[in-house]
Amino acid sequence: MAKETTAAPPDSTPHQGEHCHTGNQLCMPEDSRKRAARRLAIARGHLESIRLSLEKDDVYCVDVLRQIKAVQGALDGAATVILRGHLEAHVATAATRGDEKERVDELMEVLKYV
Repeated sequence: MAKETTAAPPDSTPHQGEHCHTGNQLCMPEDSRKRAARRLAIARGHLESIRLSLEKDDVYCVDVLRQIKAVQGALDGAATVILRGHLEAHVATAATRGDEKERVDELMEVLKYV
């Protein structure tokens, strides 16, 4: 008797190195999402530490400033991860989709704030 097999449902989640392009929708690569989320969790932890330290009477200004710089570094790191993912997944592949102008315009708008 032959063993019956059923095909697994297709996995719609892009794997590392693959990019999600559904219709006109572009989405962030999974690796970038995970790495950015990890960095933002670090920033959140630092930020909570700062908030709690400010409730203490003996908090020292320079210690708070150092912690703020750590949060800024974590946020910058998350932004870098997301930017790299966007460049690799969407900008580098724009010519094949025919949306080069839209991706360049989009980046120019975002980079105004950097």
